[in-house]
Amino acid sequence: MWPFIILKEPELTQDRILINHERIHLRQQAELLILPFYLWYISEWICKSVWYLSTYKAYKNLSFEREAYFHESDPSYLRSRNRFGFIKYLWFEKPRY
Repeated sequence: MWPFIILKEPELTQDRILINHERIHLRQQAELLILPFYLWYISEWICKSVWYLSTYKAYKNLSFEREAYFHESDPSYLRSRNRFGFIKYLWFEKPRY
């Protein structure tokens, strides 16, 4: 939830990969001015849930999630990321689990 990263457990603040993943989402949210991000996220999730007949496969294949998962291990990604970098992850592909 922009501008915060909300974690279930305090020790998760030490998980650098998780924090980087969530920071990528914060950048995505800021680019889309927050509310449109959530509308797009939900709309894409609904469409892909129907396409894949699975809410889990839909989640794993959301453009926002694909970008974040792909780059979560790269702490320098946000410094070199192009604006609207999630767009190239939008297209339907074979499901990633």
